[in-house]
Amino acid sequence: MRHRRLGFPMTKRELGYSIALGVGLALLMHWPLPLNVMSDVPGDLNDPLTQAWQIAWGGHALQHQPLDYWQSNMYYPLENSLAFSDALVGYAPFGLVGEGFTAAIVRYDVLFIFAYALAFVGAYLLARELGARPAAAVVAGAAYAYAPWRLEQDRHLHVISSGGIPLALFLLVLGYRRGRWPPILAGWLVAAWQLALGFTLGLMLAYLLAVLAVILIPDWRRERPARPVVLATSAGVAAFLAIAVLMALPYQQVRDDHPESERTPAEVASFSSGPSQFAAAPQANLFWGPVTADIRDQLGAFSEQTLFPGILAPLLAAVGLFSRVSPFGPRLRVGVGLGVIALAWLSLGFRVPGDGFPYPYRLLYDWAPGWDAVRTPGRLNTLISLGLALLAAAGAHRVLSGKWSGTEFGFRRPLETALAFALPAIVLLEGCGFEVAKNDTLLAGPPLGTVPMPPKGLVDATSPRVHLPMNLNESRFLVWSTNGFPKIVNGSGSFTPRQFEQLEREMAGFPTPPLLSKLSSIGVKTVVVQPDIIAGTPWKDWRSWTLRGEQTGGVVLYRLSR
Repeated sequence: MRHRRLGFPMTKRELGYSIALGVGLALLMHWPLPLNVMSDVPGDLNDPLTQAWQIAWGGHALQHQPLDYWQSNMYYPLENSLAFSDALVGYAPFGLVGEGFTAAIVRYDVLFIFAYALAFVGAYLLARELGARPAAAVVAGAAYAYAPWRLEQDRHLHVISSGGIPLALFLLVLGYRRGRWPPILAGWLVAAWQLALGFTLGLMLAYLLAVLAVILIPDWRRERPARPVVLATSAGVAAFLAIAVLMALPYQQVRDDHPESERTPAEVASFSSGPSQFAAAPQANLFWGPVTADIRDQLGAFSEQTLFPGILAPLLAAVGLFSRVSPFGPRLRVGVGLGVIALAWLSLGFRVPGDGFPYPYRLLYDWAPGWDAVRTPGRLNTLISLGLALLAAAGAHRVLSGKWSGTEFGFRRPLETALAFALPAIVLLEGCGFEVAKNDTLLAGPPLGTVPMPPKGLVDATSPRVHLPMNLNESRFLVWSTNGFPKIVNGSGSFTPRQFEQLEREMAGFPTPPLLSKLSSIGVKTVVVQPDIIAGTPWKDWRSWTLRGEQTGGVVLYRLSR
């Protein structure tokens, strides 16, 4: 059955091509990461290691304590510690595959590649379903998955894992257009999975679906959908809401237990910026990083404010928005265009009083449920990129104005063929990352970090334990703890608990008798000192302590009780 309006029937062959292309590009754009999945992670050694631990913990919890999923082994003895940041619960089933430190690193890298591949494929399928031909849909996939600003977010798997958004929209559009309940139910379940990856993107997806429902429900009611469609919609919405509630409960408990986790207006303002953030590319961007360095240097939090979308994709989007030769109807094009403008305005966040420029994000923060827990307005750029990618597909359709088959990648004129390959290639080149090696040679791919191996002596450290130095290598300690998941006082999250800050200050005096007594009172049995990273910290003179430790396998273990 053909679509009622726009779009083309997609063959299994084309679907296979799109998936293969998505995976191939993800491997190529992040080379040489595929060669180093057992030792390296993309970006740095902070958030990626924490997130590798989160996914590993998810698999461990599903197996051993599914009813206490959120009671993780970090920040002992605090409760609901997994909810101290986006927990990537949607990836927990992958944590069932493999055990230990090496498996955690390999798993993280595989899911990192998967996230990029899914973003490409999801945008491709959505553009195709909305009417774009294959070559134009490839532009949409490239513009969404490899927008230049994403390079700065390679450290945040919960941000780059955005492929569920266009995939859910594709399935919903497909199902409602054809009146078929399986894609509808699948679309809502994919949306629920995206929400389970974290509220960073899940919250904006929930609001997007709500806005689309308000716009489209009148048309839907006039068409009087079949009973299976209504039932699938009801079941899907119920599943989405159930995931939202189950996810929200531990986070609400954390907010109640830890007022310091609140996103204050001052904190949100510190992550807010003016329109110049859209002209700043990440430093690791091959072409635009050096060009936009002066603009980037003026930003207060450049890691979250380098939102440059590239040049070609916005140009194609402008062509797609205003062209009469388009696969999208005028209502869709205008709606997407207005949405991009509104989201760009909202992504500016809000500034301190007296700035003189209206920042409507404050309305979301004050009145819309959930938004007062978001500290980074710029992450709305995910939806901005999706809107630009869809309009860019329409623009590519206009540029590639020859007539060709709707299901094959063939063209009648050489120029059309050249443009069909050149447009997505240029978009991809604009999103390329690089790193400079020690000999100043240019290497392909974004920066990588080599993860230090866990010291062999940790196997002798009795749990619960605390690692020194505190608040310096917490992510490292977390990913090491995937070997058996011992309880550790150290932790890493989107905020630092006051109890941990207080203990960290007191630990500077280790090993005074009062501190030893306090550690024993909360159940700590071992203090682990790692001499090779202790220089420059309050614990650098560990050899002069009266308390004697056990040197073993690269660490010194101080037993507090037996």
